[in-house]
Amino acid sequence: MSLPAEIDVVVVGAGPAGLAVAACLQQRGIAHALLEKADHIAPAWRTHYDRLHLHTNRALSGLPHFPMPRHLPKYPSRQQLIDYLEAYVAANRLAPQLGVAVAQIERENGRYLSQTSAGTIHSRAVVMATGYSHNPIIPRWPGDDTFPGTILHSSAYRNGAPFAGQDVLVVGFGNSGGEIALDLIEHGARPKISVRGPVNIIPRDVLGLPILAISIPLAQLPPKLADWLASPLLKLYYPSYQKLGLQKAPGGPFTQIAHQQHIPLLDIGTVREIRQGRLAVVPEVQSFAGGEVRFVDGRSQTFQAVV
Repeated sequence: MSLPAEIDVVVVGAGPAGLAVAACLQQRGIAHALLEKADHIAPAWRTHYDRLHLHTNRALSGLPHFPMPRHLPKYPSRQQLIDYLEAYVAANRLAPQLGVAVAQIERENGRYLSQTSAGTIHSRAVVMATGYSHNPIIPRWPGDDTFPGTILHSSAYRNGAPFAGQDVLVVGFGNSGGEIALDLIEHGARPKISVRGPVNIIPRDVLGLPILAISIPLAQLPPKLADWLASPLLKLYYPSYQKLGLQKAPGGPFTQIAHQQHIPLLDIGTVREIRQGRLAVVPEVQSFAGGEVRFVDGRSQTFQAVV
């Protein structure tokens, strides 16, 4: 299918956000071109690790005009989300232009000129829905080139099977790090998780209810007030960060999101593994010396892999 020379709106990226925008434009009869440089929709979701499930519940995760089917579990898997997005395209009669990369966008005479691999499109508006996970950031440490084992970014991690029986260091206490540590444990690895600073933790469910049922209304309030109201509940679930080997962030989760644009750890079992001794917390990595990883507190340990 060739690209039009002129159109009302260009949407760049056919992940969940781009698909949702295109569906809303379609509902309103606004001509648009939905462009995706990959050869399939939702490319980021297709490359995530196998164990990944949505951290937001099904009822609150559907896109406009097409709720997630009720037969899906409370927290759909990565593949179930991909299947849902494919069905979303069909249900909303979307026509994503696949394999079309946008190289440059310019403003000229009140219009936008999008230079793509399939030609130039003029439009009155452009929606950027490219996400923020295209380019993995892999940190470097002194001596990491001497490490004989595997060092890979979470974007290249698929499952823990290759690491069974190995000591594996997971660097980072974000949601990917927390779930990858669980996956490694389930595959028979011995992970430790490196945490370099203070953190916030929130439970995925509270008394069987998704935490979003509470956090969405609270998010309408000033962050400090929302943190104050949520504090008694969070202390009930996580009374002592120190006993977990962690430091509590000075602000609460709403302040963290507002000021740092960083989502706290949504706990789906990581804290349980720490409490039961199957997942140890270690400090920030300082350097490598062959297979030995040295930490900022002076401790060191030999690992076979680092994620």
